[in-house]
Amino acid sequence: NSASLKFIPKSKLATAGYSEYEKLFATTNKKHTSNLEEAMFGGGCFWGVEELIRKLPGIVATEVGYAGGKLDHPSYNDVKKGNSGHAEVIHLKFDPSKISYKEIMNYFFRIHDPTTKDQQGNDRGTQYRSVIFAKDDQQAQIAKEAIANAAKSGRWKNPIVTEIVSWRSFYRAEEYHQRYLEQNPGGYTCHFLRK
Repeated sequence: NSASLKFIPKSKLATAGYSEYEKLFATTNKKHTSNLEEAMFGGGCFWGVEELIRKLPGIVATEVGYAGGKLDHPSYNDVKKGNSGHAEVIHLKFDPSKISYKEIMNYFFRIHDPTTKDQQGNDRGTQYRSVIFAKDDQQAQIAKEAIANAAKSGRWKNPIVTEIVSWRSFYRAEEYHQRYLEQNPGGYTCHFLRK
């Protein structure tokens, strides 16, 4: 109970003999967090893409949602019918000192099949298209190079149909979709890492 607790201000932890706990109260390096960059792309059902991407070193945050459609604030029901024009996407923040956009793009082309138009595994519809939302010209150029590298890799027999489009509004999906496969181990996915 709280009657048995001794409260020590953060500034007095060391003098009270608790210096090993000071690191728990360290402030975030604002310069470091301001250097984060964003990426957004889709390659089929967002559950599988997020599950693999979020584990990469340097990925700071992921969220799944919808982008590229004509409806503001779409719901999953709007998107799954295929009428809203949105793709299921992952939006992420990454630390470019630990992982580059180029590395993320090259990995993206190893975890989904970019040769199937509007389809990934058993999932069919425009919401499952392979698409990259480039934030600027540099991201667009890197995405083009990643497509060229994937085409030369010998991994794919058919042409790559991934679209590169300009950045659009991102609409976060419903909470139960966030980190879905982490919360539902063994749940449906058609994504895996290819050599």
